[in-house]
Amino acid sequence: MKQRAPLTLAAVAAALAAVTGIASLTAPAAEGKAAEGKAAAAAARMPVERSLLVCPAPSTSDIADTTYTAFTPGAAGSAEGKGAARLLGANKDAKPVLELKEVGKPAGATATGADAPALTGSAEGVLAPGWTAQLTTKVSVGRARGVLGTGCTAPGTDFWFPGVSTAKGREDYVHLTNPDDAAAVVDIRLFGPDGLAKPDQGTSENIRIDPKSTKSVLLSSLAPGAQLADATAHVTTRAGRVGASVQVAEEGVGADWLAASTDPAGSLVLPGIPADAASVRLVVFAPGEEDADLKLRLAGPNGAISPAGNEQLHVKAGMTASVDLKDLTRGEAGSLLLAPADAGKAAPVVAAVRVVRGSGAKQELGFVQATGPVGARATVADNRTEEKATLLSLTVPGTADAKVKVTASPTTGGGEPASQEVVVKAGTTQPVSLAPAGGKGSYALTVETLSGGPVHAARTLSLPHEDIAMFTVQTLSDDHSTVSVPRATEDLSVLTG
Repeated sequence: MKQRAPLTLAAVAAALAAVTGIASLTAPAAEGKAAEGKAAAAAARMPVERSLLVCPAPSTSDIADTTYTAFTPGAAGSAEGKGAARLLGANKDAKPVLELKEVGKPAGATATGADAPALTGSAEGVLAPGWTAQLTTKVSVGRARGVLGTGCTAPGTDFWFPGVSTAKGREDYVHLTNPDDAAAVVDIRLFGPDGLAKPDQGTSENIRIDPKSTKSVLLSSLAPGAQLADATAHVTTRAGRVGASVQVAEEGVGADWLAASTDPAGSLVLPGIPADAASVRLVVFAPGEEDADLKLRLAGPNGAISPAGNEQLHVKAGMTASVDLKDLTRGEAGSLLLAPADAGKAAPVVAAVRVVRGSGAKQELGFVQATGPVGARATVADNRTEEKATLLSLTVPGTADAKVKVTASPTTGGGEPASQEVVVKAGTTQPVSLAPAGGKGSYALTVETLSGGPVHAARTLSLPHEDIAMFTVQTLSDDHSTVSVPRATEDLSVLTG
């Protein structure tokens, strides 16, 4: 018999963390609060060693100009070590499109026209913790005109998209990208104000996404003849995993991406609705078996108020509800807070808002989806140094104030990093404008929670064109750059024959 070298529990956990990238590993649960306390005290946070991202194909327009930007702030307290981060075309050729080589400095690439591919890729080593990527597309004319922005996301198996539509004048495509070497199988279901949209027509089942490939599905093709002004799409996988995003083009108001809502919950935050929003439409879906009665509040710089005439919203189980909140923000950027009208009856919901800026022929479309808190740290790439181009919105929905550190990291365009500590009062939204000192071009913004909270955040990017207020809003999510690893030293050596 051959004896295997001793292996500690910590080594096992660290190895698993290196493989999973974002998985959280903890010691086995013990009986009693005392044992739980000891297990928590014995756990340490370690940087992930691998991160995965998927980016959709940016546009079908021949005059689209797309910028890809990637950035990683690295592990907290250290930027030493080796790493690699690449985004490749999601096709058989798998050609590199963007490569990040340095911690703390964004990297960028550009593409023109309708042939720009969907991307998949990974970051390893020192470049993995907090790796983020963004695509920003500008289309100057046509049905799909506008600034379309979205963050690249980790692949998953379950996505909710409240705010989609099959109405006349709308073209909503679900983009599905498979980053793996095996095929993925996807189902899409549409839910309107009366529930599942014609079960025989409103469901597309067994959609095959070949390995290392992407596919787009027109939502109106799932419910022929149905005119759903406000609906919710539910994307799930039967096999494999995908990246999923919805690209919306609407006659007269341009185009943008609609990202997936955060997981269903009784209370939600939709941060960073622009100050000059001319129209705000809230769309909510209740996926459970109970109706949801929600209290609506707008958190602005000076506190939270209830929208006059729209203090509450009733959402029937399995159905999509919507409400027109008009010019909700009225000159001050704010965040919409949804909470149970009765704290004892919290039915889970998902939500998003459709935002329109401008008037007449100069209107422009954007979306803000419900999002989770930034946690310890979150980053958004591809912010611009043009005057008033970038605005960060920080929201604290709870009862405890929060202290936040915001850092602006410059690109190769020059400049020095800038940082600012901000205190965000409970129940408010605090706007922050910060850019690298003396820098030009694009840069990354990183938000760290220092105390209090939880904190939610969104970034608005405004790039006007011929008096059209073209814009896009991206929410920030916890970068999950560390995993919990037990501090244990038990000998787990085993004998093998």
